[in-house]
Amino acid sequence: MSDESKAIEEIAKTAGKAIEAVLKLGGFLSKYVGGSTEQAMGIVEDKLKYLRWERQIRLIERADSFLAERGLRQPSRNVPLQLAIPLIQGGSLEEDNTLQDRWAALLVNAADASSHVEVRRAFVSILEDLTSLDALLLEKIYAATFVPDFEAEIWTTHLPECVTDEKPNQENLRPSSRVELSLGNLTRLGLITPEMTYGGIAIFSKVHRTVLGREFLRAISRGR
Repeated sequence: MSDESKAIEEIAKTAGKAIEAVLKLGGFLSKYVGGSTEQAMGIVEDKLKYLRWERQIRLIERADSFLAERGLRQPSRNVPLQLAIPLIQGGSLEEDNTLQDRWAALLVNAADASSHVEVRRAFVSILEDLTSLDALLLEKIYAATFVPDFEAEIWTTHLPECVTDEKPNQENLRPSSRVELSLGNLTRLGLITPEMTYGGIAIFSKVHRTVLGREFLRAISRGR
């Protein structure tokens, strides 16, 4: 079988699964709201369309607002399609307003010729993998004014409230399990590096910043 035939077959399988999923959801909803499966499917489809339209409108309005803050009425450079399409799609699907503002900022930085930020395609997939807590912790870690930038030991014990460059004066230095989970995700994405034991075990009570983390945060921030 040729590569083209395999690709067509895979697309057909994916489309079939999507149709099957919609049918199941319609049948499930019809049990609870009454009426036919077709009617229930229509309700679901209309609602999904409306929700996505609503998020798209907000993304557009926030991006225009961020452009206006820079004194721009419209983008000053074209965004490559391979970046623009997944970026707008990801931002349109984001339900958290704080995170959607990050998507809008990423779009504006990509569309501003005077921006000193390099917007990479990888930043889209990284942003897709962040929760609002992840983004908050990342901002706290990089907002710290410790010097030198990447050598500083940043203690995370008091996150999400604050970080410090001095060892906290308390017996348990570990942050909460919720914070540790977020720090683990930031580590997986290469945005921070944790302290490591001799046995190779990550210690999330103390972390370091990375070049990728710094540039990514700049790319999803409103300032140039």
